[in-house]
Order: sequence, then structure tokens, then C-alpha cells
Amino acid sequence: MVMRDVRTVAVLGAGTMGAGIAQVAAMAGFQTRLFDVAPDRAEAALGRIRADLARGVEKGKVDPADRDRALASIELCGDLRSACDGVALVIEAVPEDLALKVSVLGEAAGAAGPEAVVASNTSALSLTEIAAALPEPSRVLGMHFFNPVPRMKLVEIVRAYQTADETVAVARGVAERMRKEAIVVQDVPGFASSRLGIVLGLEAIRMVESGVATPEEIDKAMKLGYGHPMGPLELTDLVGLDVRLAIAEYLHRELGGTQFQPPQLLKRMVKAGKLGRKTGEGFYKYD
Repeated sequence: MVMRDVRTVAVLGAGTMGAGIAQVAAMAGFQTRLFDVAPDRAEAALGRIRADLARGVEKGKVDPADRDRALASIELCGDLRSACDGVALVIEAVPEDLALKVSVLGEAAGAAGPEAVVASNTSALSLTEIAAALPEPSRVLGMHFFNPVPRMKLVEIVRAYQTADETVAVARGVAERMRKEAIVVQDVPGFASSRLGIVLGLEAIRMVESGVATPEEIDKAMKLGYGHPMGPLELTDLVGLDVRLAIAEYLHRELGGTQFQPPQLLKRMVKAGKLGRKTGEGFYKYD
């Protein structure tokens, strides 16, 4: 397998994570194609990118020329195959559904060609299983970004059983150009970050459920006592309670253990539609 130099990146999915990945890719100098099945969602993502870069300029953290170059580098694509045609790197950021990811990445891999690296932003699903369903599985891996992508320094590179050394090297190089710190982990359920983070988040929910303390007090304890930039319940609201529940159920199914068992409070809140920031209410209320 001979891989091309990465000059153009296709980002599939224009939600919170996809928009953030597209932003850092464009700021790193990559020609960036952003695709979503809903064109209005892609337009909204571009609007959020513009607004975030404008705030960066106002605060003196982004040079206006860099902002203009980045925005000029982003192309919205209405068709998945045209978005991936000829690119050297595909990064998928669609919802955490294995069948959906396999379907999207299968079409993307065919359009991009056999030399392209194919990456999933999944936070927990098996990359080995995804790779097994795709052509040229040695060029498949995980590139797990963190929210908010423009400000979080970590990229977790997840190596599937089939992933080639060259594929990992390409992903590392891309992460470095994006000014991210990369760690490489093996493909086990929850990888490193999600496996640790979900335990903390679920235990914080159990503490609310049993009346140990309020969400505000629990989050303050972790921020002031342990130096976390965001408390576990604030982070749950940001990620989405439905996403947290899906990851917890997957890890509990794969690994067992009471630490991954979803609390009843989390299940009730998801059923009630209190999913966090995206619905205006989770453990906190938002305007």
C-alpha cells in the first residue's frame, strides 16, 4: 500500500464534532471538504466555524489572514462521493451507530481510492470490526477528537488489528499539522479516554441520583480539587446524555462490570428528552 501525501481532507458529518474537525483541518492548511446528508446542517456548521474564528480574531488568538485562508479552504459538498473523490484522508464524524459508520465509510473508501487513509472519529466502537467491513483494511484507524475540537489538544489514534504502521504515521503527521498531541492506543472497547471518562461521568450521575451533592457541587469538586477544566456533569451535557448512554450500554455489554452500568437517572433523562446542551436542558439549563 502506497499512501499519498495528505493535501485534501474529507470530513463526513457536519455536527459539532465534524464542524470542529473541519475547522482545525482548514486552519492546518488542508483543503477541506465538508459533507452532511442535510445540506442545511453543513451550512450551519460553516456558520459556526466563521463565528468561532471571528471570536479568535477578536481575542488576538487567530490572525485575520489565517482565518481568511481557512475559510477559503472549506468546501461544502452535497454528495458524499464527490466529497471523497481523490482525497488522501477521510475522517468520519457521523452518529455512534456501527452499521451507519460502516455504510458511510464503505462508500467513502470506494470514492477516495485504495491509497486514502480512512479514519473514524468514534469514541468507543470497534475499529477492527469497522476495518473488516471495508476494502484495504490496513488503511483504516480511529482518529478520536475531543470537544470542542479547536481547543482540545488531544487526538486519540486508535489502531485496529489490521492497521498498518504507515497508516498510523500518516495520522500522526496530520494531528501534528493540526497542532494536536496524539496518543496511540489499541482497539479495545472504550479505548483509553472513553473508558476512563465514562466511569467518572457515570459515577457523578450516581452521586446526583443518590443525593450525595448537586451537579454544581460535584463539578466544582473536580474542577477545583483535581484541576479538570470542566466537571463530569457539564461534560455530559456537552457530549449529550444520549451519547453517554449509548457508550455506557456498549461498554457494559462488551466488558461487563458495574462501573459501566448506566444509572437509572441517566436512562430517565434520555427518555424525557433532556439530552444536554443540544436540547437546552440536561443536568443544567441553557438559554
